Amino acid sequence: MRLASFNVENLFARPKAMDETQGDAATRRQVLAAHARVSELFERSSYAGVEADILAQLDVLGLLRSDDGPYAVLRKVRGQLVRRPRTGPVVLVAKGRADWVGWIELKTVAVDEVATENTARVLNELDADVATVVEADDRPGLQMFNDAMLPAVGGTPYEQVMLVEGNDTRGIDVGFLARTAYRLVQIRTHIFDQDAQGVVFSRDCCEYHVDTPLGTRLVVMANHFKSKGYASPGDPVGAKRRHRQAARVAEIYASVRAEGIDHVAIMGDLNDDPSSSALAPLLDVPGLSDVSAHPAFDWNHRRGTYGSGNEKEKIDYILMSGPLFGRVVGGGVFRKGVWRGARTKDPWDIFPTLTAKQQEASDHAAIYADLTDF
Repeated sequence: MRLASFNVENLFARPKAMDETQGDAATRRQVLAAHARVSELFERSSYAGVEADILAQLDVLGLLRSDDGPYAVLRKVRGQLVRRPRTGPVVLVAKGRADWVGWIELKTVAVDEVATENTARVLNELDADVATVVEADDRPGLQMFNDAMLPAVGGTPYEQVMLVEGNDTRGIDVGFLARTAYRLVQIRTHIFDQDAQGVVFSRDCCEYHVDTPLGTRLVVMANHFKSKGYASPGDPVGAKRRHRQAARVAEIYASVRAEGIDHVAIMGDLNDDPSSSALAPLLDVPGLSDVSAHPAFDWNHRRGTYGSGNEKEKIDYILMSGPLFGRVVGGGVFRKGVWRGARTKDPWDIFPTLTAKQQEASDHAAIYADLTDF
């Protein structure tokens, strides 16, 4: 059988602030950071002491003087957040979360049509029996992509398509695809898991329990850890969050194994490289191995999975319990959907349909593992 994980970077639409063709990178990073910060501040029961911070983040988002900014929209259902006089400064009138109902919604732009087709080509050529799909828009979107785009590139749609909406409001959830022979029998979400600092997961660590054709239970734990794409230098805040997430996934993994389930795969985008101390609570779990450690693993020209593929960009994983890793016969990194220039040294193969950066399936390569049936 084949397991695969692929960060698709959205299928049909993605936040404008995450699209490399929109504006400059510094502005987009500032917008994403401001959105994350103000969304956190909005949830406080009292805004006392953070009024200036809220107004500053609204200014970065272009929402200080208008509800409609270049990258985001202020949505209001009830109550008032700010007062905007014709002259003079904007005033925060809400005293806390109970005074108003609303949020900031990031504007979206359509994903390039050829890029969506190339995403389908990646999944078609991978032909995994079970796959996690990171940064999928939502379940209806993933289902539509599966039903329409896979056949459009000569592929076969998956019979089982699932996505449990997580804690991220931006439409970048983690989905699950499986063939009929690998029957999905149980789902467990961890979106509500908390530690001393609060909610643990930026998205979720969703458990998909699957019965294989030979009657063995396989548990796939689908993950997308906290990003460091727009963090401050050194990413101290993001690293702490990923450390908490890694520790909690390790606990969940131990719990699943304690149930007597031997075959467990932790799959997805962990947003840090193997040398990171943030991932140590998970990567150092005894008996847990990354498929890339197998001698038959094909790195395919680079030792990373993101961007240009250097070793520090190895951020996508298939971590496996000992019994599952013992069944690995191969695996690799699938790069045909990732753009690279004509002058790239030691170039990897790309699709003939990939002729420009905006047409790439994703800036992540897919990672896969081949195993003997169990």
